[in-house]
Amino acid sequence: MDESEKVRKIWTELGLPGIVDVHTHFMPKNVMDKVWQYFDSQGPMIGREWPITYRADEAERVATLREFGVRRFSSLIYAHKPEMAAWLNQWAVGFAEDTPDCLHTATFFPEPEAPKYVAEAITAGTQVFKAHIQVGNYDPNDPLLDEVWGLIEDAGVPVVIHCGSGPVPGQFTGPDPIAKLLGRYPRLVLIVAHMGMPEYSAFLNLAEQFEQVRLDTTMAFTPFVEETMPFPTSETDRLKALGEHILFGSDFPNIPYGYAEAIHHLIDLPGVDDAWRRNVLHDNAAKLFGLS
Repeated sequence: MDESEKVRKIWTELGLPGIVDVHTHFMPKNVMDKVWQYFDSQGPMIGREWPITYRADEAERVATLREFGVRRFSSLIYAHKPEMAAWLNQWAVGFAEDTPDCLHTATFFPEPEAPKYVAEAITAGTQVFKAHIQVGNYDPNDPLLDEVWGLIEDAGVPVVIHCGSGPVPGQFTGPDPIAKLLGRYPRLVLIVAHMGMPEYSAFLNLAEQFEQVRLDTTMAFTPFVEETMPFPTSETDRLKALGEHILFGSDFPNIPYGYAEAIHHLIDLPGVDDAWRRNVLHDNAAKLFGLS
């Protein structure tokens, strides 16, 4: 059985029409090449060997997700410096037009132009934003983002936000800046990437406190992550209880293991049932993004 058959077997046996993966990366080729070079060099935000399992051209990567039965996925672009986000957003418009099963994605960075291009992105039909606090090295409460968060909150567009301190902490990572942000914009629909690793418990607290906060499972529970940032077994019951706040994410293509492996470690968690599995792999995201 090849990998696509293994993945399809999982969601078919659960009675699902496929998978919704909220955390996948598609970027302009020159940007993706630089990302892969960074992983290959074991850069300071990685610090360990990290092979790219699905290193292939864009068309092949899209085809792979479709073979897996992924109904919707994202093109999580992110800016690490000024004057980059608007250009990435323009690229993402074209990618979404050419790839109808990709959620129209956009990003932003704390800069004076951000409110203008974020408003334009919302008008153009952006379905999800990506914010990367670690790579961007910015405070989510930077005054330059005040209007941006207000626009996104009012529009109800979800934001996949890498704000946990894994794989290594940054100046502005961790739960405290996000708690402060949600105190100011409590209606924000935040999807905390990687379950907020390694501050799992604190981000579960935020999901309990704020109805619109979700967490994506990206890389969590896999042996690769469990070696250094294990999910606390004491939180298993709370993870199950918060099943409607958990969304599947993979980090495809930039993962050092197979897609089927990631899903198996998720669905084999102790104490979860098929309703939880269906919610996480498909139904929660389908509801959030209005998929039929």
